[in-house]
Amino acid sequence: MMKPLTYICVLALVVCGALVHGAVTQRWDVFDSKAELTNRLHATEVRFEDWQPTEIPTDMPLNERSTATSRRYASPGGRVAMISFISGIPGSVASHTPDICYPGSGYKTLRGTRKEKLELPGGQTGEVYVADFEKKTQTKVDRVRVRWAWTTDGTWVAPDNPRWQFASQLRAPVIYKVYVATPLADAESAEAAEDDAVTKAFVAATWAQYSAAFNR
Repeated sequence: MMKPLTYICVLALVVCGALVHGAVTQRWDVFDSKAELTNRLHATEVRFEDWQPTEIPTDMPLNERSTATSRRYASPGGRVAMISFISGIPGSVASHTPDICYPGSGYKTLRGTRKEKLELPGGQTGEVYVADFEKKTQTKVDRVRVRWAWTTDGTWVAPDNPRWQFASQLRAPVIYKVYVATPLADAESAEAAEDDAVTKAFVAATWAQYSAAFNR
């Protein structure tokens, strides 16, 4: 039989764990969705040269109280890119990053996660994560470079521990995350592969235009 003091200690640990989890997921808070801003950001379509967007169903794994919008962008010349925009509470949006989701979907990591600084139009900068993945089937090889970052105010960041960093920001009940996926052509030289000028410009336009949408 458990001694009273031991029982009290175990009960205290359980209660504390529940409180921490509840704070991270905002389970007991009134969720401020920032509806006008959030809707505007989900509706944002990146304008880049003659590329055209098509909204597509998203198969991204989502936690409670989070929403995703995905679009495929294509140029008349055959270039493509994918952008996914996710919004929700910190405990949800800070998790399920591509370095976990892609390998979980059968992709091999060609080049592990690293940070990248982006130079954006207007003198702004942003910091994003980037990683390269490959998935082989009987009919094709899919190689992709994925970038992702978070924001609460239009400034893009890639924190070392996003889940805990954003969970501690009590004044930011909603956070936003963007994924940008672009094709990666050559697996053999993936570690040294550089994006061409058009890809770099599209990536910069993506982050810049989502930032600008905060101030419309």
